[in-house]
Amino acid sequence: MPTLSYRDKIAVLDLGGDENRFSPEFLTSVGEHLDTVLADGAHALVTTASGKFYSNGLDLDWLSSNGERAEWYVAQVQSLLARVLTFPLPTAAALPGHAFGAGAMLALAHDYRVMREDRGYFCFPEADIRIPFTRGMSALIQAKLTPKSAIASMTTGRRFGGPDALAYDLVDAIGDLDTLTDTALAMLGPIGAKDHDTLGAIKATMFADAVSALHNA
Repeated sequence: MPTLSYRDKIAVLDLGGDENRFSPEFLTSVGEHLDTVLADGAHALVTTASGKFYSNGLDLDWLSSNGERAEWYVAQVQSLLARVLTFPLPTAAALPGHAFGAGAMLALAHDYRVMREDRGYFCFPEADIRIPFTRGMSALIQAKLTPKSAIASMTTGRRFGGPDALAYDLVDAIGDLDTLTDTALAMLGPIGAKDHDTLGAIKATMFADAVSALHNA
């Protein structure tokens, strides 16, 4: 399960050491940690993971066993995506391994992304697993990517390694596993502390269409 630590005034949220799929318990835990980050007065937020996955996205096993709660579940996932998209701190995702589906969307919801150069894939597999994007998920991706990158990633199921992900602007930097978190911290450190209300309002305005779509699951 996710754990929270600090590097000076920057919060580092480790999503865990397994596939970090979005079970209801996982979503609740991440939400509680985000509450703590704000309450503690952190200046910025880095999310990462400690295993071979950043996140494999939706918990399809849970969903297949709880089909009657599918609408509720999608709303919870999209609520987290919207919250990170408009989080009132500078944010960066450090991807030590695979980011698939909704896990890749979570990474995109951050302000910045740094990905391991030599291993791991950034992938939207929806076209191959026959799960269309929701309107909110599509709006999030298209708010962050150029049309060229959105077509290349959303319609093909392509698995982007670090260099290709950088070339398509899916991530902002690539690096060695041992330096990923430090690279993310270096992205955020110079920004400094910002007023929460002001930064949150700026992001909410920047991504108003995506936020609206995400909240209307």
